[in-house]
Amino acid sequence: MLDTLRRSGALGITLAAAGILMVTMGARQSLGLFVGPLNTSTGLGIAAISFAMAVAQFSWGAVQPLAGAAADRWGPRPVLLAGILLLTLGSAITPFMSSTWGLTFAIGLVSAIGAGAGSFSVLIGAAAQRMAPEARGAASGVINAGGSLGQFVFAPLLQKLIQLLGWMGAMYSLAVMTLLALPLVGRVTKGSQGGHGSVAAVSEPGLRATVRSAMVDRSYLLLHAGFFTCGFHIAFLVTHLPTEVDLCGLPPSVASWSLALIGLANIVGSLWVGHLVGQYRSKMILALMYASRAVLVLVYLAMPREPWVFYLFAIGLGLTWLATVPPTAGLCAKLFGVRYLGTLFGLTLLSHQVGGFLGAWLGGLAITRFGDYTWMWWADIVLALLAALLNLPIREARVQRAVAAA
Repeated sequence: MLDTLRRSGALGITLAAAGILMVTMGARQSLGLFVGPLNTSTGLGIAAISFAMAVAQFSWGAVQPLAGAAADRWGPRPVLLAGILLLTLGSAITPFMSSTWGLTFAIGLVSAIGAGAGSFSVLIGAAAQRMAPEARGAASGVINAGGSLGQFVFAPLLQKLIQLLGWMGAMYSLAVMTLLALPLVGRVTKGSQGGHGSVAAVSEPGLRATVRSAMVDRSYLLLHAGFFTCGFHIAFLVTHLPTEVDLCGLPPSVASWSLALIGLANIVGSLWVGHLVGQYRSKMILALMYASRAVLVLVYLAMPREPWVFYLFAIGLGLTWLATVPPTAGLCAKLFGVRYLGTLFGLTLLSHQVGGFLGAWLGGLAITRFGDYTWMWWADIVLALLAALLNLPIREARVQRAVAAA
């Protein structure tokens, strides 16, 4: 995989994009560790804090198509710089917020918009426009693995900082750590020409025409529906897994290491799926990954609540966690090309985060109303099975036929 990127001259851009995603996703995917300490400190209640986290899920997704469109038009550099600085600002002001609306503003809007502007739609779109088609699957896998590495690094680190410095000190530390992504922006955007780079063609339809065409395309809409479930699943877990661990009478370290193991396993999953995208149809890869999640949750529900169960559950989930990104982005590129990939993939990420909003928010309502997450686990199973089925009718040529035709 790395040899493919090196031969195509795309390795430097890919690794820089992975580094930025490591910071933005590591910060974002570890926020669930703050739910308990925030509740103890502010007394707002888990439902109120879950609402702020849910708004963050939606905001992160809502900014994706806008950030992607801005990067397609003016280039990724200003978008990435603004995103990193907003993420830093949101983390820095969070300790000053003691109300639901203040927390929603800091975490749900400022931090989430910043993380979204420095995330998949801009990074994968920028990288895809600067490399040969045969390198794009491998690049998306490596970039995605960077986000997973961030979760592996940030989750135990922030848990330790919470123990040593308190949640406020840990949040200030997070603000400083996000600035580490700034030096990488120049490498990702080297040679950027905004929306008028070498991939653009005079005969191509404009952005509005492309988006209008996409929004009536059945395959694209089915892709959105499957990705909605992915968002529901991930947001529910990153927000409420620490509370689930607490309900089982286990120490907070089990939650932080479970989140870290998810990230570590997803490095393997992302790289492997990035490799598979070049050999098999993306829709089949997605269907299998979604179905595997339903099976894993069923197995988890049947097992005793012991630390080793959470660790094995985390590893199993991690293999497909955000490994859905390379085949989803790849399908967008196959259906509509890479010219407006930042925008079109950004719209699928918006669907992902509508699901994310519901996963985070409904989890908070479930624990408040019923005292546990039983109904959420069963909803997750049903949605995962539906997502697997919805990906099967997507229009995608067999990879072997495409190679033969070439």
